[in-house]
Amino acid sequence: MDRTHYQTPLSSRYASEEMSYNFSESKKFSTWRRLWLFLAKAEKELGLNITDEQIEEMQQNLNTIDFEFVTEEEKRTRHDVMAHVHEFALRCPKAASVIHLGATSCFVGDNTDLICIRDAFDILLPKVARCINRLSDFAVQYRSLPTLGFTHMQPAQLVTVGKRACLWINDLLMDLKNMERARNELRFRGCKGTTGTQASFLQLFDGNEEKVKRLDELVTSYAGFKKNYLVCGQTYSRKVDADCLAVLASLGASVHKVCTDIRLLATMKEIEEPFESTQIGSSAMPYKRNPMRSERCCSLSRHLIALAANAFNTASVQWMERTLDDSANRRITLPEAFLTADIVLNTLQNITEGLVVYPAVINRHIMQELPFMASENIIVAIVKKGGNRQECHEIIRVLSHEAALEVKQKGLDNDLISRIKNHEYFAPIKDEIDSLLNADTFVGRAPNQVLEFIEAEVKPALEPYASQLRGKAEVNV
Repeated sequence: MDRTHYQTPLSSRYASEEMSYNFSESKKFSTWRRLWLFLAKAEKELGLNITDEQIEEMQQNLNTIDFEFVTEEEKRTRHDVMAHVHEFALRCPKAASVIHLGATSCFVGDNTDLICIRDAFDILLPKVARCINRLSDFAVQYRSLPTLGFTHMQPAQLVTVGKRACLWINDLLMDLKNMERARNELRFRGCKGTTGTQASFLQLFDGNEEKVKRLDELVTSYAGFKKNYLVCGQTYSRKVDADCLAVLASLGASVHKVCTDIRLLATMKEIEEPFESTQIGSSAMPYKRNPMRSERCCSLSRHLIALAANAFNTASVQWMERTLDDSANRRITLPEAFLTADIVLNTLQNITEGLVVYPAVINRHIMQELPFMASENIIVAIVKKGGNRQECHEIIRVLSHEAALEVKQKGLDNDLISRIKNHEYFAPIKDEIDSLLNADTFVGRAPNQVLEFIEAEVKPALEPYASQLRGKAEVNV
């Protein structure tokens, strides 16, 4: 690694090898050459004077790129595509005359971007599926474990640990479906010429529109796409980029929410992310167990969310058939968005594979609040014994306020139940009070909701990824 120049942490520190390669210069420029090969093959098939020898020469030199020559050539020409055309032509002297024939720079630039976006989605989708799968296992395991629910970040009715995990899964399922849609709706730019009219190709084929249309179809098929954009300017619409990055930003929002919840639960010591035996939480405080993985996910998710604005701003200023102020922006925004999404999914998978639950702490927190929540059950029990609801309600209200003062002003445990047991009014139900505090009776249908949700929503969504759900995610730094 060159430590004398800035390198993005996304590739040098965090992202997977597969995603880093997908946006590498090696992938990009070898794809340019493949596109020139696809174009020449299609033009040959449609009758242009291109030989098998020329096609073979191009085929043999798809990966023999002299990057030093290209760098110097680009300095001279101020044009990256022509620098590579010249370098490829030197490698393929017999084919030099047919390389880039009829094409504009966006033939290789835009089509390569679409290939890389498609391939990037193919890397991300199984990772989303794995995170959903790990959380589903977790949800089923803890579907019946009661825990405090929170609204306004204040204790509310009980839920279960597994039911809360289903809220996380539900968001990720939306992301999975949105990403599948964005990926499957991607089209190829194809062979459209300088302003999208295909005029140069029409000239090549002596005005034969059917051959021009067939050329577009052939190259699209060679590149692995089923459809191309029937209309475009010099570039494909930058709303395509905006759509893809919006989907990734939405994923970022989901991951941020999941990991924020985990961070809050870690503060309460109810749930923790994995923590290695040699891991250091703080350089100054050796006792700390910081949720650094979840914090990283939140940090990078914010970056992912912010990147979407770039794509929308770029789409909004593509005057007429295009302007070049998209270029420098997209060179940064597109790779960073997919690299960032890749990192947060790798990290989230690692988190979900090692979540630690502390039932005793969870129960202690429940018992600090459950006496207040059980008041309605106690009122009903008294009424069944012939008591007056309003009278009972007033007595519990007074006792609840007394207990709350003990908790808030003196830091003592919630003793409302003891106060109720010791009050003569509740003597008729004294033996029933403990059973009325069974936390399992306060979670409603949560355990069955988990099972129903997994069966109806999760399993069908994960079925296409059944062969890709294995393997653990490692976090190296």
